[in-house]
Amino acid sequence: MGEPAAYRWIKSECGRAKYKELAARSGLAAQIRLAWFVGIAALRDWRLPKP
Repeated sequence: MGEPAAYRWIKSECGRAKYKELAARSGLAAQIRLAWFVGIAALRDWRLPKP
């Protein structure tokens, strides 16, 4: 099993660690928080090179 598709947009190590933490949570609020995080992280990491 490969890495999550979100890693295509989240390039920083701390962002990927936070993604794993948020993805492990269950519930509607957790899923909304995860989607919000991926959107913001993708904007912040846009200019970073792929690791």
